[in-house]
Amino acid sequence: MTKPADRTRLTRERVLRTAVRLADEQGLGALSMRKLAQALDVEAMSLYNHVANKDDLLDGIADLVVAEMAVPEIGGDWKAALRARAASAHEVLRRHPWATGLIGSRVNVGPAMLRYIDATLGCLRAAGFTYQQADRAWNAMDGHIYGFSMRESTFPLAPSEYIAAATHFLPRIPESTHPHMNALTRLVIDGEHDGIAEFEFGLDLVLDGLERLLDATE
Repeated sequence: MTKPADRTRLTRERVLRTAVRLADEQGLGALSMRKLAQALDVEAMSLYNHVANKDDLLDGIADLVVAEMAVPEIGGDWKAALRARAASAHEVLRRHPWATGLIGSRVNVGPAMLRYIDATLGCLRAAGFTYQQADRAWNAMDGHIYGFSMRESTFPLAPSEYIAAATHFLPRIPESTHPHMNALTRLVIDGEHDGIAEFEFGLDLVLDGLERLLDATE
């Protein structure tokens, strides 16, 4: 057990960073105040000097993950800035796959999230979008980022398994009843299509659509 002098060094940031590490290693479902206290080598009750409760802990680690995401620059090339924002967020969520659902399911008003959203709105406003358009724009972007990241982290097959899976399921999708699925599956089997979902493909659709909206507004 930690010596009393060591316990004084316990801080909110240390508690939250340890919680993030545990979630990375064991999943969010395995994170508990008891396990967190064990990882910090302190009594569980001492955690409540730094986090009010489990909800406060979850809000804190969600905001800590958001703090890793690049904040878009305001006033420059808005498409490049938002593309960099999306790429950064996707990479962060790949490092912390448990955070995708957590961030999307909580009303996060932590300092990192507030800075992140304000900069995003500022980037879109500087580009010429109205506040109403900017609100819908960043939500559309985040719908792609979080939705793609969630699907990527939970998809049951690895890319290396696609051909074997396509070969296995081909008899269930005969050309006579499912001609288009059959044709696509054969392309995967023959190596003419890798079947891998591309983050950039969907991102391009969103950004190009926003650019057309902006052009129409002007």
